[in-house]
Amino acid sequence: MLESNGSAPLTILIADDVQETRRSARLMMSLVPGVKVVAIAQNGLQAVELAKKHHPDIAVMDVNMPQMDGLSAIANMLRAQPQLACIVISAERDMETLRRAMALGVRGYLTKPFTSEQLMELMERVIQGIRATRQEPEMADFLRQERNVYLEELANEYVKSRRTDQKAMEVYEKLAIYPDCDTRLMRALAMIYVIHSEWRKLRLLTDKLEKRIENR
Repeated sequence: MLESNGSAPLTILIADDVQETRRSARLMMSLVPGVKVVAIAQNGLQAVELAKKHHPDIAVMDVNMPQMDGLSAIANMLRAQPQLACIVISAERDMETLRRAMALGVRGYLTKPFTSEQLMELMERVIQGIRATRQEPEMADFLRQERNVYLEELANEYVKSRRTDQKAMEVYEKLAIYPDCDTRLMRALAMIYVIHSEWRKLRLLTDKLEKRIENR
């Protein structure tokens, strides 16, 4: 369970074009200790403007909004405030949207409707990440692990759907650089290399797989 550590509360911006969702999200955030909602936006453009004014620690962003969509707004906000922790909420679990969100570096993804428990669990991870960023010089490892959770989820969806395009290759490659990458994902990446005639990359990946087998 989240606990306040006595320091100044983390500030939150909520952006959604649906009034009921804005109201519900704000109410749920009142249950999270150590945070404070400082701005609520009705569209992506307004979210960008409010982020410049309030400099929030966390932005909870809907994807489909008028004037500027949530992902474009996130990209704009991160250019001005790279340490902003962004959470995406969406009515649909679209893999392309998830991929784009992760490419931007969002910290979490919730599908509507979500429960207060789901929000609390995600907020706990995000808050821990922010605290690690501010307190530990080794925070990059923590943030990478958080990001990899979502990359692995996306990669597993690609395995199930047998996706072999360039986007799938990019996701697999981001995970394959780590020593503890799932062998199943590495084999899926090898198959994509064969399909796309990426022979040099295939040789390097094969060498990595062989060394893993030898070290067992």
